Amino acid sequence: MASKNNLSVVIDIGTSKFVAVAGTKNESGKLEVAAIAKTPAMGIRRGVVFNIEETAGCVKSLLDELESQIEEKIESVHVAYAGQHIKTVHFQCERMTAEDGIVSRFDVDSLFEQAKGAELAEGYKLVEVIPVSYKIDNELMENPVGSTGQKLEAGYKLLVMPQNYWVNLLKVFGKLDVKLEKITLSTFAVSEAVLTEDEKEIGVIVLDMGAGTTNLAIYHDSRLIHTAVIPFGGKVVTSDIKEGCSILLKTAEQLKIQYGQALGDFADDQKVVTIPGNNGWEPKEISFKSLAFIIQARIEEIIDSVNYQIEKSGITELLGAGIVLTGGTSNLENIISLVKFRTGLDARPAKLVMGLHENNKEISAQENFTALGLLSLVERTTQNATTLSKKVKKEKKIKEPGRFSKKLSNLVQGVLDLVDDENEDIPLK
Repeated sequence: MASKNNLSVVIDIGTSKFVAVAGTKNESGKLEVAAIAKTPAMGIRRGVVFNIEETAGCVKSLLDELESQIEEKIESVHVAYAGQHIKTVHFQCERMTAEDGIVSRFDVDSLFEQAKGAELAEGYKLVEVIPVSYKIDNELMENPVGSTGQKLEAGYKLLVMPQNYWVNLLKVFGKLDVKLEKITLSTFAVSEAVLTEDEKEIGVIVLDMGAGTTNLAIYHDSRLIHTAVIPFGGKVVTSDIKEGCSILLKTAEQLKIQYGQALGDFADDQKVVTIPGNNGWEPKEISFKSLAFIIQARIEEIIDSVNYQIEKSGITELLGAGIVLTGGTSNLENIISLVKFRTGLDARPAKLVMGLHENNKEISAQENFTALGLLSLVERTTQNATTLSKKVKKEKKIKEPGRFSKKLSNLVQGVLDLVDDENEDIPLK
């Protein structure tokens, strides 16, 4: 198993549960998980921290459990997060290469720094810069360093979030004296866990149907094309059942989990479930078919919002792999069929496709996908940073960067929308 030294610690902060994992990636590229802990979520609404004390209490219980398993003090963590107002902004910039016309690491790093310095609308914070594409003299290039050409262009996705989201998370971890290293959109993390490179190449959507939000990311040609966070999930379905059947919320959630399905026409109209009466009230009988039609109506609304985002991506006809469904709401019976029918795309339930140490097979359940995916991303980034640092030092010894032409103006191509209550866009300045 993994050594207790140099373990990465990640936390998936969801609306219904928190999952924390400590582990590393071994020499064969497989994850080795040294500890895992889970707790019901508190202080979270639609993926957003609204009660710092409650959220800090949940995180503390997770970290205490991890520390007892690894017998070490945890000093820093990475977080997967999916608040409803988080957006992905497209940013493009360019620069001329040096006089010798060879793209250097200095060129690539300079463009990355430009992306990091992009001016955002007031009240928003940049939390991650994701390289998407490079062009050299208008030709796409996966790895531009060492290639020849005069003009280097780079496209990035900038993950931005409201400043108050960031501040609240800092307060949560500040109470625990733990450093918040980085925030990653949970959709990126789960994509790492459930999508293959072949699927990303031919076109695929990962659809994470959680309790508070429904999150999606669209990939094509191995590039991130579009993301969205839809502020509806399993809790809204439960609320509909509560109102439609005039029952308690906890009873509605139990009904959804035990007897719910996503297609009313497929439900048995001869079967009913009896809700016991309390305090003198008569018991209630609810048919499976009525329950299914309540669920179907809301799921169809969510899928219609997904369809809207697919159309906005502009690559509907290029999604050869279809949709990969994950998240608790995706466990509803017949939901795959409903998604296929409503979107016109193929669909499959998510499964873990990343390498996991054989001793960790028991933790490969769906509820752990996001945390495991984030751990893989963190470990890969750490390893890549170490490799890159060695290469840069070697390059500097061989050749110092020459003179570069004046920096060209940054080009803003637009904003990828997020569906939210106000349906507002957050442009760059």
